[in-house]
Order: sequence, then structure tokens, then C-alpha cells
Amino acid sequence: MHYQLICVVCILVISGCTSKVNEVNEQMHQIKNQPPLPVEKAPVFETTPSFQYGAQNIRSPFLPSSLYTELKVMAGKRVYPNFSRAPQPLEAYPLEVLLMKGTIRGVDGHDVALIQAPDTQIYRIQIGNYMGLNQGRVVKIYPTRIDLLEVVSDGNGGYVERPRALVLLGQTS
Repeated sequence: MHYQLICVVCILVISGCTSKVNEVNEQMHQIKNQPPLPVEKAPVFETTPSFQYGAQNIRSPFLPSSLYTELKVMAGKRVYPNFSRAPQPLEAYPLEVLLMKGTIRGVDGHDVALIQAPDTQIYRIQIGNYMGLNQGRVVKIYPTRIDLLEVVSDGNGGYVERPRALVLLGQTS
């Protein structure tokens, strides 16, 4: 019984497809016989007047004023990154992801800063240690701040020292 019903449905489906082929062929013939549509003309573009930049000797509008002043002051200093020095653990992270957790007094009486890296490990940092991606050397440790000097490109093939700071933001739970 089911077999006969399936056969009847298949025959009806197949017989319904034959009439559609003729309709499609007729429409294709009509489309081919239509005249082509006209092509629109290309638009005419007006030329814009050229501009001659005459402010080469003043501050670049594309640099923040503080960075421009800093680079100009440091331009006379010749510094180079020390690529032969073995990198320290905190030089694997940008300064922005390092968290200052506090300071303690070392056995020698000098302040030691506690820094948390993104891997949640706490590191002890002293003056002279390096951190950050730009060879940031620690020059001073305060109870709420660490001062560093980074070596960055000056954009002219040389390097300059740039002061940076890592600040204690507060206690987190």
C-alpha cells in the first residue's frame, strides 16, 4: 500500500516539471529579443586645487605636543638599546599590564617594589632592574610610584630615553 502511494507521488512530481522547462525557454527567448538598455555616461569629476604645505619647521600636528617636546629635548642625547643584555622576566610584558602592588624595605635598607605580572606572579624590583617592552630601567622607587627610563626610537634612526612611571593604583581584593 505504501509502495503504491510513493510511486503515485513520484509520478505527479515528475510530470509537473516538464511544463516549467518550456516556460523558461520562452522567457529566455523574449529576453534575448529585447533591445539593449543605453549605458549612462561617466560622471565628470572636478579637479581640486593643490595645497602646498609650508609649516615644516613648526610642531607636527600629527604628534601630541608633549611627545614632540620630549623628543626634541632628548634629540641631542645618544642612547642605544642594549640587545646583548639578558632580558629580565618583566621585560616580556608591556608596562600597561604590570601592576604595582606596593613596596617593602630590603635587608640592605633600599626600597623594593612588588610587581604583579599578568601570570599573577609577584616579582621584586630594585633600582637598576628592567621592565616593559622598551628596556625600561628602574631609576627610583617611591612608596606609590616607580620611575623608569625607557629607550625608544626617535623616528630618525636613533634612540632617546623616555621617562615613564608605574603608579600604585590601590588595593584590590
